[in-house]
Amino acid sequence: MTTIETPAPQPSGTFSSGSRLFTLASRYGTFVAFLALIAFNIVVTPNFLSWQTLNVNLTQVATIVIVATGMTIVIATGGIDLSVGSLMAISGALAPMIFMGQFWPVENMAFAVALALVIPVVVAGLFGLFNGLLVTRFSIQPIIATLVLFIAGRGIAQVMTNGNLQVFKNEGFQFIAMGRIAGIPAQVVLMILIVILASAMIRYTVIGRQIIAVGGNEKAARLTGVPVKRVKLLVYMISGALAGLAGLVVVARNSASDANLVGLGMELDAIAAVAVGGTLLSGGRANIIGTVIGAFVIQLVRYTLLANGVPDAAALIVKAGLIVLAVFIQQRADRH
Repeated sequence: MTTIETPAPQPSGTFSSGSRLFTLASRYGTFVAFLALIAFNIVVTPNFLSWQTLNVNLTQVATIVIVATGMTIVIATGGIDLSVGSLMAISGALAPMIFMGQFWPVENMAFAVALALVIPVVVAGLFGLFNGLLVTRFSIQPIIATLVLFIAGRGIAQVMTNGNLQVFKNEGFQFIAMGRIAGIPAQVVLMILIVILASAMIRYTVIGRQIIAVGGNEKAARLTGVPVKRVKLLVYMISGALAGLAGLVVVARNSASDANLVGLGMELDAIAAVAVGGTLLSGGRANIIGTVIGAFVIQLVRYTLLANGVPDAAALIVKAGLIVLAVFIQQRADRH
């Protein structure tokens, strides 16, 4: 008579501990890193708790959050947008040209400023729509489709300005960056509004659920009637428009527009904030609040290094390392 023995179950303590560790790191690691950076700076960095330091960090992080919010929505669909920095340059070049009368004589400055705040954002949104068309109509991989404007967009901005620095002073236009609403910098208020609207869209609207569905399983989403192409067009247009808005904030803050520098490297900051914030780079999840915390971590890393005498170039290495670490933790957490 043949006996069949059932193998004894192997101890799974190590596996479950490792699984729990990566899950906890994926869920709370960014917030812990944020608190650790604050604690480190309180101890090491002089005057870190001053209002001036808080103001500097808030105003610097505002543009990262604005762009990264749009990037989060794009990445949630399984895409990516490398063109955001170049679209900031286009928007930042176009706005001063409008209120400085380089297209037509300015008779009503208030109206010209209003146009300078609206037209560049619309133009950047249309460029985002162009990215979406390349992805949906021509089935080009998002990284390649957006690489087109990543390369050409800054060239367009430089051609528009003939490569010249545009210097200006216009209180109406610069209120978007220099003004204060109830004592809070206007750009920070703008950042908060965008985060609230994006979070509400993802969590409470049909289009939000469709964005997550497309990123989770595009084929299944299409079979259930989700308008996949329309959703993708919308997210790239939103990303472009938010990049355009961030471009306005940057040039208003600097009182100058330099097509060579506006938005330079912003795509790295935005992707890093999204990855560190817990949104899966493969799509199917959109953690807007996580992106905000991720952006603060990116900004605090840069501030910490600069305040302690480390060259800015080192911050790029650290940011790249943070992306690798965040993606590694996400993959291990999902695998377990």
